[in-house]
Amino acid sequence: MQGLLSITIEKDYIYMNLLESAPFNIGKDKLYEGVAGNLVAYACKVSFQKGFDGFIAFTAKTNLIKHYEEHLGAYHFKNQRMIIETEAAKKLVKKYFKS
Repeated sequence: MQGLLSITIEKDYIYMNLLESAPFNIGKDKLYEGVAGNLVAYACKVSFQKGFDGFIAFTAKTNLIKHYEEHLGAYHFKNQRMIIETEAAKKLVKKYFKS
């Protein structure tokens, strides 16, 4: 297992309950690059499939907010709540799902 994702299908978006990379996929000596990004892209893909225009929401660990903004195109909404909107979701899906 490279990472773990838990999602909930809400009324008009996907909520990511949990996003974790395996310990060997974290830090400068990680085994695989982009595990978390791939899992977030999957959540975005499910959002598009459900007719939610790619919208996902999640609560970020404080020290990762800037990382999610810079690397995933997430929008820092309030407190630790983050949102990925349609355009950023499209980019993630295109990056990680070639077909």
